[in-house]
Amino acid sequence: MTQNTKVILTHEVAKLGLAGDVVEVRPGYARNFLLPRRLAMPWTKGSQKEIDRLKASVAKQQISSMEIAQAVKEKLAEGDPVLIDAKAGENGRLFGAITTAQIAEAVKEQKDAEIDKRKIAIEKPIKSVGTYQLTVRLFEKLTAPLEVTVRAEKANA
Repeated sequence: MTQNTKVILTHEVAKLGLAGDVVEVRPGYARNFLLPRRLAMPWTKGSQKEIDRLKASVAKQQISSMEIAQAVKEKLAEGDPVLIDAKAGENGRLFGAITTAQIAEAVKEQKDAEIDKRKIAIEKPIKSVGTYQLTVRLFEKLTAPLEVTVRAEKANA
């Protein structure tokens, strides 16, 4: 049985922790994913100073991030749903599915709000025209509802 490796997260990693957290992960996950992408650094006994520095930097960012997140939440809540045109068949089924990247791009264009595609929660893949209620995780415990309407793209005759 392999022993877990301790690493210090340098960025927020979904389902693992926030920047500055010390977590134990499988050696392969650390070696092949976290460390090459600079999402974490190896933990050592002398790295506690680095952890403290990271946590202080994150605390400063959180104050401004919370204010930005509140502003984005207000933009998402106001007005019409986000409209996305997609190629669809006769029965309203899409050719493919709507991705979180497409949703984030549509929000940027229509609501003038920047959101991370990884923070958009889609329970079931969007594969047909209609209106969908999604959730966007803007900040640690701050989420915003997002209404997305998928329409069939007009065919060029």
